[in-house]
Amino acid sequence: MSREVVKIGDKAPDFELQRLDGGFFRLYELLKKKNVVLYFYPKDSSADCTKQACEFRDHYDTFQDLETEIVCISYDKADAHKRFERMYRLPFTLLSDCDAQIRNLYGVPRKFGIMPGRAIYVIDKKGEVQYVFNSLSKPAEHVQQVLDVLYDINHDSVAQYA
Repeated sequence: MSREVVKIGDKAPDFELQRLDGGFFRLYELLKKKNVVLYFYPKDSSADCTKQACEFRDHYDTFQDLETEIVCISYDKADAHKRFERMYRLPFTLLSDCDAQIRNLYGVPRKFGIMPGRAIYVIDKKGEVQYVFNSLSKPAEHVQQVLDVLYDINHDSVAQYA
C-alpha cells in the first residue's frame, strides 16, 4: 500500500484507524469541521517525541483558536499511547499504526533506513496539504513553524470573506 510521498498541494489521503476509546477516527470526518495537523513520530515517551508532544500540548488552545485539531500517529500500541497521553496530559488524538499502513500511505520516510521518520502535514478543511515537514532534529521547533502556516491559512480564509 506504499505510494509516493505526499507533497504540498496534494489531496491528503483519507484513512481510518481505531481511537484509544475503541471508536474509529476518520480523517475526512474531522476535516469537515477543522484543519488538521497530522504528525507521525517515532515512539511514545522517547526524549524528542515527548518534547514535541508537550510543545503541541502547550500550544493546544492556540491550535483550537485556529480551528485546527492535532492528530498524532506512531507504531506504538494503544496501551503505550494511553500511558503517554495520561503521563503528559495530552489533549489531542493519538492513533496506533502498528503495521505502518498509514505511514506508508503518506510516504513517510524511514530515517537511516531503520528508524520511523518524523513528519508533519498541515491539512486544510478542503483536504489539501498546505505544509509538509520531515525532520528528526529539533522537534520542539516544529510547532512554531506549523502555527505560522496555520496563521497564513486562517488569514487567507478571513480575507476571502472580507
